[in-house]
Amino acid sequence: MAREGNLEAPTRHPLDWKNPDFYDESSCFQELERIFDICHGCRRCVSLCGAFPTLFDLVDESSTMEVDGVDKKDYWKVVDQCYMCDLCYMTKCPYTPPHEWNLDFPHTMLRAKAIKFKKGEVGIAEQFLASTDVHGQFAGIPVVVQVANAVNKTRAMRSMMESVAGVDKAAWLPSLATRKFRSGTPPAQATVVKDGEKTPGKVAIFSTCYINYNEPGIGHDLLKILDHNEIPYVIVEKEKCCGMPKLELGDLESVHASKEANIPVLARYAKDGFAILAAVPSCALMFKQEIPLMYPDEADVQLVKDAMWDPFEYLMARKRDGLLKTEFSTPLGNVSYQIPCHGRVQNIGKKTEEMLKMIPDTTINTIERCSGHAGTFGVKKAYHQQAMKIGKPVFKAMATMKDGAKPDYISSDCPLGGHHIAQGFEVNGLGTPELQHPLSLVRKAYGIK
Repeated sequence: MAREGNLEAPTRHPLDWKNPDFYDESSCFQELERIFDICHGCRRCVSLCGAFPTLFDLVDESSTMEVDGVDKKDYWKVVDQCYMCDLCYMTKCPYTPPHEWNLDFPHTMLRAKAIKFKKGEVGIAEQFLASTDVHGQFAGIPVVVQVANAVNKTRAMRSMMESVAGVDKAAWLPSLATRKFRSGTPPAQATVVKDGEKTPGKVAIFSTCYINYNEPGIGHDLLKILDHNEIPYVIVEKEKCCGMPKLELGDLESVHASKEANIPVLARYAKDGFAILAAVPSCALMFKQEIPLMYPDEADVQLVKDAMWDPFEYLMARKRDGLLKTEFSTPLGNVSYQIPCHGRVQNIGKKTEEMLKMIPDTTINTIERCSGHAGTFGVKKAYHQQAMKIGKPVFKAMATMKDGAKPDYISSDCPLGGHHIAQGFEVNGLGTPELQHPLSLVRKAYGIK
């Protein structure tokens, strides 16, 4: 007899993406129908994203009011609404493995997206939007950066981008950095490696596309924190995009190309005893979960998985080792902080919140809910307004501290999610607190200039 709900922690099966059956549309649709029927009978995930309300509306408006009454071509409407946040799997679904119903909604959506991509039904504009290394290559070229950043703020260019590239003219877009993070990093001040019981005493920084090309200040704040705590660091010798934007499109061959470029390099650092830090949650998750599930039998992939850390996961483990400085000279006041989806899915706990709460005369208002940005989803014309709607409960919850006061800062580990939240504050008239990444807040609290 089937049990009602799962009494054990969810586990993940490897992604069988090299099996020809993975790309068989009729086989995929049989699995979609099976899991849609289970979801229809449960409906716990209705508030997470647009995929579940879309599915339930299709069912409720069908002739049978069951999944068998939904036209299968409308399944794509559900697939297109999924932006791979993974929260349904990790926080809501009672039927994930090891439950016998073996329901993995996100990876079934990924399979469908991969089929759609292989059929050539993903447009060039969407593919370009997910090619972060391509448009990031112009960062650091002074005249080009100045022109590109200025032009991208004009109404005419944004209207053209909306019509040609499908980028909503109202969506916030990042500027290109005048100097790439990887081009301007100072050598580490510390040279002595102090290993702890839980942590390696030296760090390799995986820069990430966003920090390298768009907001290098976040990366520099991380380096300053490491210097302050006498932790030697190096910048990873070379890197390519982690592959998450391509994964969200279903472009698994591009994910494979990224893996082939990154894993041999990162594995050398793992073998040499480095902790590898990535300051963007989606990038860390890619190496901790998605790539290992695509390549479960490759030893180097598993080595990198074990060596990859979220920055605050690492810093709080250093504290448990007695190797983190906990004297903070600058209070931060009221901070409204959002835990991003891909931070929660890493199953590391509230490490950023833990560290922020160590700062004297600082009050933290923590929100655990999706901001709605979801990578490229939130900037697309087709979904930007929906992304703002999904994020609205987060914006409102972050606008007021628990005692009714207003926040001095708003913050999220996801830089793009943070800017989406800031735009939500502006659009909804919720005030103008200063947006700062948690790493920047900790650097400030330490009194580091």
